[in-house]
Amino acid sequence: MNHTKQRTVHISPPSAPAASPSVRYDPHRGLGEEEIRRSREVFGDNMLTKKKKDGFLKQFFRNFNDPIIRILLGALGINILLTLGHVNWLECGGIAAAVLISTLVSTLSEFSSAAAFETLCETADDTAVTVRREGEIRQIRLSEVVVGDTVLLSGGATVPADGILLFGNVTVDQSPLTGESEEKAKGPQSGTESHAGGVIVPDSLVWDPDHGAQLFRGSRVCQGDGGMLVGRVGDATLYGSVASGLQESARPSPLKERLTGLARSVSFLGYVAAAIIAFAYLFNVFVIDSGMDPALIRARITDPAFALPQLIRALTVAISILVVAVPEGLPMMITVVLSSNMKKMLRAGVLVRRLVGIETAGNLNILFTDKTGTLTCGKLKVASIVSADTSFDSITSLKKSPAFYSALRQNHLACTGTGRGNATDRAVSAFFSGCGGDRPRVLHRVPFDSARRYSSGCVEDRTLIRGAPEVILPQVTRYLAADGRVRPMTPAVMAKLRREWQEYAAGSHRVIAAAEYDGLNTTDNGGFADLIFVALIAIRDRLRPDAADAVATARQAGIQTVMITGDNPLTAEAIARECGIIAPGGPDLVLTGEMLSRMTDEEVSAKIPRIAVVARALPTDKSRLVRLSQQRGLVVGMTGDGINDAPALRAADVGFAMGSGTDAAREAGDIVITDDRFSSIMQAVLYGRTIFLSIRKFIVFQLTMNLCAVGVSLIGPFIGVETPVTVIQMLWVNIIMDTLGALAFAGEPSLAKYMHRPPLSREEKLLSPTMIQNILGAGGFSLALCLWFLKSPLMHRVLDRGDEVYYLTVFFASFIFCGLFNCFLSRTERMNIFAHLADNKPFILIVCTVCVVQLMIIYFGGDVFRCEPLTAREILIAALLAGCVLPAELLRRLIVRKRIK
Repeated sequence: MNHTKQRTVHISPPSAPAASPSVRYDPHRGLGEEEIRRSREVFGDNMLTKKKKDGFLKQFFRNFNDPIIRILLGALGINILLTLGHVNWLECGGIAAAVLISTLVSTLSEFSSAAAFETLCETADDTAVTVRREGEIRQIRLSEVVVGDTVLLSGGATVPADGILLFGNVTVDQSPLTGESEEKAKGPQSGTESHAGGVIVPDSLVWDPDHGAQLFRGSRVCQGDGGMLVGRVGDATLYGSVASGLQESARPSPLKERLTGLARSVSFLGYVAAAIIAFAYLFNVFVIDSGMDPALIRARITDPAFALPQLIRALTVAISILVVAVPEGLPMMITVVLSSNMKKMLRAGVLVRRLVGIETAGNLNILFTDKTGTLTCGKLKVASIVSADTSFDSITSLKKSPAFYSALRQNHLACTGTGRGNATDRAVSAFFSGCGGDRPRVLHRVPFDSARRYSSGCVEDRTLIRGAPEVILPQVTRYLAADGRVRPMTPAVMAKLRREWQEYAAGSHRVIAAAEYDGLNTTDNGGFADLIFVALIAIRDRLRPDAADAVATARQAGIQTVMITGDNPLTAEAIARECGIIAPGGPDLVLTGEMLSRMTDEEVSAKIPRIAVVARALPTDKSRLVRLSQQRGLVVGMTGDGINDAPALRAADVGFAMGSGTDAAREAGDIVITDDRFSSIMQAVLYGRTIFLSIRKFIVFQLTMNLCAVGVSLIGPFIGVETPVTVIQMLWVNIIMDTLGALAFAGEPSLAKYMHRPPLSREEKLLSPTMIQNILGAGGFSLALCLWFLKSPLMHRVLDRGDEVYYLTVFFASFIFCGLFNCFLSRTERMNIFAHLADNKPFILIVCTVCVVQLMIIYFGGDVFRCEPLTAREILIAALLAGCVLPAELLRRLIVRKRIK
């Protein structure tokens, strides 16, 4: 771990000169009010600086920076400029409404997400901290801690700032900072406690989590009591420096890249169509209407009074076609889909901080995940008690051997003490909880230390000891049998115990040995011998019940899962095999952080497809693996809960922060998994894939309708129908395509089959070849059907009233019904277009609403919508004619499938 020099503290005698601002302290009295005020002025308070949030208006205007919205705004501006005095305000209003609704909904959604996130984190600064001030023990808020405070720590407390332990001994969990699961023992350095009345001097001490007397904000006290002199607060702490240094990832999301590509394609096609239509209009006005007479053509071209209005009209028509061709509802639809699914996921315990994070989750190729608390329950439990002649898997079975049970319980109570203890102590305490019985009187206790690797307690005339099997077993000469009798240890029994120890260790268990011996001569440095073996205690962090199924789901979805942990390789590999990360035919490479450090980037990159586990990993390993995976073109996901994970969470395409993790991790993540479950990550992936497919369905529907609408507008004047669809009617069509279509496709259900498909590459375009075929097939047939209707002598005979408006009313009804049938075709590529329709009730409601509104327009629209009332027979004819698109498109799909087979 790289340690940069931060604002630090140095403890020196009063006579030492202070080279920089200082605060005098007395650890036995604590700071006074004047000293607190001065310390706060010099060193600041203990608040972490929060990134300034953009205001609502600034964020609102920034959301206009969308490729399709920019096209629409440009078209809108040109349309207004070219038609000054004759502006079609309804058409312009429809475009403006689509743009404003999209950006407004997006802004509101992001603000709502930010508010939910702030609610999740707002309790951090309210944590109570015990300090000594003016000779009294006081409770203050974490944010009120200042440099020079004496903070009193005990088991279970979270260290509120960086400091130096003045008195007492504690064991701390520094994993949120370092990622290492091993707890560290801390104690005062020689001479530290004698510096009462000393001076705190900044910028003179290098801070190191491995230092035996230094404590760091965010660490948790597992065992012991002590007093800490605060040396750094707020942003100056190691925690704060990492949190404040996080930068936004500049890498665009796959959705943004695809939308940009789609915008280029659509705008190009729109420009081409607009140019063709403008040319066709001018050719019709100047050439065809002149009877192909060269002299008349020349006269019209050279007459400014005639030519200029026609040029303006041609440009106006071209801009109108461009507006129709561009799917202006797409930005709003994406926002609606992302927002609605964000709310669903929030109800499922997944908080989405950035809307695009949902869609990106659906494109994951590789996921780097923590072990503890994500794949496992995050809580150690006793799995088995192994004596020399039997084993016990529960407290109930253990109590059937009273003497043995009593000896093991006494051993635990003597070695653990009255505090919460470390993770192992807490696991054994939970096993014996509720058993009752008196606590033995401990004459002397030696607490557990990672260097000694054992703890002990003297009770009456004997010493009880518990520690690592490699420390205990070599000193064993006898064993306590399950019946309570002491027997000599034999080579066969010892071999059996060692074999069981290794088997449990290989099965991802933590194994400790309990023993005792006569006498009270234990010391901090050991010196024991002739031990009586009591039991091996196998402890493990159990795999979450849903972890194996979730990993299998990830594998089916084509997502490579890589477990990154600070644990030893043996335990990590066992967990990986148990949950299915290492499986036949899949990645099976187990690396360590040390092995990675010896490899070049090229060597690591080549091994990425085979990596299953990285054990003894450092925080820098995570960021490196993210970077190298992205260089391979992969969409990368990363889980994390500690401040050490924050840079990797930020760098990944989608960062999954654990809800139980640090504020810095949650700030860096795109999605917060509030229940810490790996299965919830897979749920996010499923939602992401559903969203992407919903967006694609909507695009197929929009472009199918656009093809039909543009084609009718382009060809209509050349076949004698000047305005097949009026501007007001087109506005209603746009409402169906944009607002109502967005809401309809936003409710598409998340189907398990989506997780049986491989993820898309970053190069995959939003418009796939199959989508283009569907658009051209259904859109082309709909266009041909509309043109046939407009010029069909048969339809004129069937619908003969001698009224052009009446005939065009039937056409308008048929055009809308055709759009609704295309809506059903767009939502599925299956032959059964009603598949899972009942799971999308908003879709059914919107289709019915469109039908009702269309009938109201026909009967009550009048001159505004250029409509006349129709009979039931005529409406039925319009619907049946539009319905022809269903068998035609299904037949095309059937032919395509047979060709593929």
